[in-house]
Amino acid sequence: MKGESAMKITMGKEFDAELVLVTKDQALEGFAAILKNLQEKDLFKGEEGELFTQVDLLGNKTYIFLGLGQEEKVDEEVLRLAAFKGAKELSRLKIKEASASLVKYSGLCYKKSTKAFAEGLYHAEYRFDQYLSKKQEFLLEEVSFGLLPGKEEKVLPGLEEIEKIMEGVFFTRNLINEPAITLTPVELAKRAKETLEPLGVEVEILDRKACEALDMKAFLAVAKGSTNEPQGIIMRYKGGQEEAPIGLVGKGVTFDTGGYSIKPGPSMYTMNGDMGGSGAVLGAMKAIALNKLEKNVTAVVLATDNVISGDAYVPGDIVGSMLGKTIEIHSTDAEGRLTLADAVYYAITHEKVAEVVDVATLTGACVVALGAFNTGAFTNNEALLEKIKVAAVEAGEPLWQLPLSKEYRKLIKGDRGDLKNSGGRWGGASTAAAFIEEFVEGKPWVHLDIAGTSDIESARGYYPKGATGMPVKTLYYYVKGPKKGGC
Repeated sequence: MKGESAMKITMGKEFDAELVLVTKDQALEGFAAILKNLQEKDLFKGEEGELFTQVDLLGNKTYIFLGLGQEEKVDEEVLRLAAFKGAKELSRLKIKEASASLVKYSGLCYKKSTKAFAEGLYHAEYRFDQYLSKKQEFLLEEVSFGLLPGKEEKVLPGLEEIEKIMEGVFFTRNLINEPAITLTPVELAKRAKETLEPLGVEVEILDRKACEALDMKAFLAVAKGSTNEPQGIIMRYKGGQEEAPIGLVGKGVTFDTGGYSIKPGPSMYTMNGDMGGSGAVLGAMKAIALNKLEKNVTAVVLATDNVISGDAYVPGDIVGSMLGKTIEIHSTDAEGRLTLADAVYYAITHEKVAEVVDVATLTGACVVALGAFNTGAFTNNEALLEKIKVAAVEAGEPLWQLPLSKEYRKLIKGDRGDLKNSGGRWGGASTAAAFIEEFVEGKPWVHLDIAGTSDIESARGYYPKGATGMPVKTLYYYVKGPKKGGC
């Protein structure tokens, strides 16, 4: 299981193995003859995503050529993927040490491109093998960067930053990949406390009685059927001055059967990952604290599982909420928005956050709309969403804004209660967002539906099968805010 990085990134060392970055339209000093020969034999042309390994047995050198495509089209994502492939190849060849010379590409900030290449290397070493009798080996121990003269002072802070961000990403992946039999709400709270408190984050745990005293009736309705104790996990990072904190809220359903609106068996298999929103928020808090961002951030997770028992809530029930609005239960499988309703309202009214971003594996409808490639985004405040969009570009984690208008709001108005927890099949991602919006009290708010992007069915690029760690980086860069001047 990957936690902190075992691989080191150093500066200025030369090893017998080298990662060589090749564009289609730039001559590469020292390798022109080799590359021409490879191109003539149709073995390697420098196309984006290409990889070719050449072993010089006489000179005891190994060159791994990484194709980047046309120089003018090289971006940070191309560099992440190239580094990932190169590191995987080095490990496959049982090579422990390698060098890489990093040049400047047109239109790219050198600091950011170097940071992206480092990120790709880190992605390569992730594995979740805690429950495998034979562990998955990653043998690469060190990659030494050759930087442009005079750039080290500018680049080093970015490399240190991305190493710590990736620790947050891997923390998130590990939480989401963990089976529900071990990652109960109590265990999730324990891991939050054990991981974040040593980093200076205040972690307060609310038990069932504390949640009852706060009148968290929507959250507790979901928890009612479980023998696992529900937990409120409140995380406060105070790195700024006296300004009101930024609010992060994560859906913390550690397993979702659908309750009495039970899911089909195949759909239930990955429901240990239904706490992906809380996992992302915890990972973001770790990255924020490790990098000592000068911001105040409060994160709220209300954790429970959604199971069936004689005590469980059922369709047709009417439940309350911390806000006081009553909710008709049309589907017990629309449970996440019930937990988020109380969590968002608590963050706004008790933690006094200035703005709030909630993250949730909320709807299958979002997966139908966007697949596994874009996170769905909804807002009541375009300026706040613009900050999230900028952060998502920085992170390389695509998102797409989906509509939230009065037509969707009408669909969640109740008949016997104030609201209903499902607006029906059509426009399900938007009606779910409209439901959460009822509890934000007019505060600037963004809802990120990560049902498609949090956990994927097969490996894609540098993302492994299972938990991706999205959108930890987006949340981190949102909290950090854009750099003023330069890159």
